[in-house]
Parts: sequence; C-alpha cells; structure tokens
Amino acid sequence: MRKSVKIAAGVLAALLAAGAALAVFFLKSSSEEDVAGRIFLYGERHADETFLEEEFALWSNFYHEEGMRHLFIEKPYYTAEFLNLWMDADSDEIFNQLYAEWDGTPAHSELVRSFYKRIKEECPETVFHGTDIGHQYNTIGARYLDYLEENGMEGSEEYALAQEAIEQGVEYYRQRDEVYRENRMAENFIREYEELDGAPVMGIYGLNHTDPDAMNYTGKVPSMASQIAERYGDRLEILDYQPERVDTLEVGGKSYTAEYFGEQDLSGHSTEYRCREFWRLKDAYEDFRDCETTIDRLPVSQYPMRVQTGQVFVIDYTRTDGSVERLYYRADGEEQDGMVLTTNFLPD
Repeated sequence: MRKSVKIAAGVLAALLAAGAALAVFFLKSSSEEDVAGRIFLYGERHADETFLEEEFALWSNFYHEEGMRHLFIEKPYYTAEFLNLWMDADSDEIFNQLYAEWDGTPAHSELVRSFYKRIKEECPETVFHGTDIGHQYNTIGARYLDYLEENGMEGSEEYALAQEAIEQGVEYYRQRDEVYRENRMAENFIREYEELDGAPVMGIYGLNHTDPDAMNYTGKVPSMASQIAERYGDRLEILDYQPERVDTLEVGGKSYTAEYFGEQDLSGHSTEYRCREFWRLKDAYEDFRDCETTIDRLPVSQYPMRVQTGQVFVIDYTRTDGSVERLYYRADGEEQDGMVLTTNFLPD
C-alpha cells in the first residue's frame, strides 16, 4: 500500500511562524523511515500562497534534514535546466529572462518568483528536474538549444532531451491533447527518476496530476501519480493537502459531515467578492445527483483540493459588503474543451 503523509492546510506555515521544529513534525508523519529511493509528490494549486509556503517548508526539511537534492517540477526539461544554470550563477539574469517568458502563465507571479529565489538562497544545492511536455518551446526551448549549440553540445544527451521536450510540446499544442500530455509527463518523470539510481526525490505538480487513485481530469487516462504508483508501489508517498477542520452542515434538511478546506482571497480578482470558502460534503452525491442545475459551471482547477466525480461541494462567497452567498456544486464528470467542470445545483 502507498503511504500518505497528511498535511493540514496551513499547518506547516503555522509551525514555522511559531518557531516549532518542523523536522520533528515531518519525521513523525513519515514514521522516521529512511527516505532512500522514495518519491514524495505534493499537489498544488498553481501560484497559491498557502501551497507555496507549504511546498517550501517541505522541501527545506527534506533538503536540510534528509539531505535530499532533487526537486521535480511541472516544467519542461529545458526550463529546469535553465533554472539549474541560474542556481550556479552569480546574478539573476537567467531567472529574470525565464520569468519574463512566463508572462501569461500562472508562473508569472511574484509569489512564484519569491519561491524560486528562496530556494536559491536557502537550499542552494537543489537540482531541478523538469518533466512536463514542451511548453514555450518556441521561446525557452529554442533559446536552450541555442545555448547548447553555442557551447558545442549539439550531440549531447541534453540536446536530445531538449529536442524531445520540444517535439512533445508541438504534438500537445496541435490538439491540446491532455491524454497525450499526462502520459508523457509520467514517462518523463520515470526517465528522470531512473537516472538518479535510487536517490529520493520530491515533486511539485498540479492537483490533477497527483492523485494516485484517480484518472487525470479528462477521466480518460490514469493520472501521472497513478502511473508512477503502478510502477513503483510503496516507493511513492503523497503529501496530501488535507482539510483544516471537519464541520457539520445542513443542506436540504439533512446534516452532512463537511470537510473545510480554507478561505481564498478574491480581492485581487474581483470588485464584488472579498473571499470564498470551500467545504466538501461526505457521502452526499446520491442525495443531490438529480437536483435541478443552473448554467453555472466551476472548473476543478478552481478548487483547493482534489476533485473526483461523485463529490459534492459547498462554497460561501463573501461580498465586499460582508454579505455571504452560498452555492452548491457537484462533480458529475462533465467536461468541456478538455476542462473538467463542476455543476451548480439547487438543493431545495
């Protein structure tokens, strides 16, 4: 069986703020087992401050307490290689160019910039491994090939891997094929891991890629984590993003156990709403599967936790005037343009 290190939302940041010993917390969670050969995967919502804080706390502990050095990220091979060059450089010129080229993506965020700079400052021997398909192949990818050519490395393994990532990017963007991407991500991860001869690794990927018991969000292919688990079994551990607390909510005249996943600040994205809070109702889908629906759909990427078909969610939107609007969504497996959606329903 795979082991799961359960980490409540905000717990690590709170521990750090309070000056508690993070190493003690983590080692107790992992039963003080040897990390040799282990694969630790953390699922994030991109460019989210809470996730980034926990990611850094986890990686810092692995780095300083367990001696780990290999950090796998949801970036193409060549992007990670540029990050590695930057880690050895005396200036931020390499990173600043990458950051400019991330414009228009979630990575173009001051929170993400701070995350990487903090790694360079506090975990300077980190080695990045990019295992995604070739996003930005005509900018970052082409520039990395130019760098290799300028340094006489046309026939190198680095050149071949960069070319492969670029070809994967071209194929993916030809039809936005998420099944193709998920499979390539798993293959690329396995390739990089096998090259390390048993060294432990931590990986940071979107929530949709890190559930070992689920399909990816298209519902058509096992997730990256599922494919990794199939190959490595007990070596894989999932660093789960767990609810902050468990409440009881009454919906449609019935009480449900409701897992609370925290509050998201919306003030930077909306003039109407200040924040929203998320609950997941346990064992509720059959009660609401036939309820009347509206035209409102919310992509699963908007949720701060993994979303699986057959789940029900309650979201409270707090307006700028302090009033609260409660909405209800269920995961029917609906998909549009390659994006999995949840459906707003009326419980009464």
